[in-house]
Amino acid sequence: MTTYDDQQLKNLLQDPATLRKGFEAMVRQYSEQLYWQVRRIVITHEDANDVVQNALLKAWSSIGTFKGESKISTWLSRIAINEAVDFTRRLKNRPTLSTDDADLGLANQLMADKYFDGDETEAMLQEAIASLPDVQRTVFQLRYYDEMKYSEMSKVLGTSEGGLKASYHIAVKKITEFFHKRD
Repeated sequence: MTTYDDQQLKNLLQDPATLRKGFEAMVRQYSEQLYWQVRRIVITHEDANDVVQNALLKAWSSIGTFKGESKISTWLSRIAINEAVDFTRRLKNRPTLSTDDADLGLANQLMADKYFDGDETEAMLQEAIASLPDVQRTVFQLRYYDEMKYSEMSKVLGTSEGGLKASYHIAVKKITEFFHKRD
């Protein structure tokens, strides 16, 4: 399997003769990274797979608008994260048919998920993160899990670095309070 650097991929994507090859290489190189970025936002394995597939379809349909001014990973992350946030918003606005799932806390849902490999503390952390507003949750996940720099995050989310830093610190404070209430 050939790995391409960013400029090589951009060249492949911008040439109609190599577009499909470039897109396939891009998917191979970035799918796992996108999966984990999305998984932290939507929580479940199945939802993360669906969201990543939708994001890749959106990337394919808008490949002609990609100017190559940003890194490919930045462009893909922006699409995937927006898809994940839209997915969670739609999920929150959808009426539930059963109260069983609503009664079952996120930590318990995660512990029951066969794809979840964390412990109870990790499940509680995910529950704390899920309780954050969308922007704070996304910023926290990108910074904490992906160790994304604020400058890169600013490009992905289209927000100022100062605003991102504030969102991250507020998120940390809320998560800390969440754990203190559980003690």
